Amino acid sequence: MITLRKANEEDIEIIRDIAKETWPSAYLEIIGQAQIDYMLDKMYNKGELLKQFMEGHIFLIAEEGEHQYGFAGYSITDHEARIYKLHKLYVLPSAHGKGVGKILINEVFNQVKDAGGSALQLNVNKNNKAKDFYLKAGFTVKDSVKLDIGEGYIMDDYVMEIKI
Repeated sequence: MITLRKANEEDIEIIRDIAKETWPSAYLEIIGQAQIDYMLDKMYNKGELLKQFMEGHIFLIAEEGEHQYGFAGYSITDHEARIYKLHKLYVLPSAHGKGVGKILINEVFNQVKDAGGSALQLNVNKNNKAKDFYLKAGFTVKDSVKLDIGEGYIMDDYVMEIKI
């Protein structure tokens, strides 16, 4: 049975390993290996993940026994409007179809609801098939953004949202 647990700093390597294994299957055809390498280094280096923990990001790890299948990371981004953002949700390709993503998104939604959140937002690459997963989960496309992330790379995303 797949269970979720709240991650801590000791889980940074697990998070990094899952990201390294999931990103090529999620993004290779969309952004290419060079941008994947750049973004993984920028967004998943130990210092950046530690900073996110210290800033109050909550990470959940989905596991079964000794096997970790995926993770989600979220935080509050607008205290006044009580808006939360799902920053990361990745499931190992070998675990696709087991319902891991659904378990993770449902738990993030429930935790945000319990914390008094008004909405949960996320960014997803316009060409990422995960967009369909989020639409099925009740999210709607709120906006379209192009974010310059340095080194000449652009993130061409939809901002999606679900009201709580």
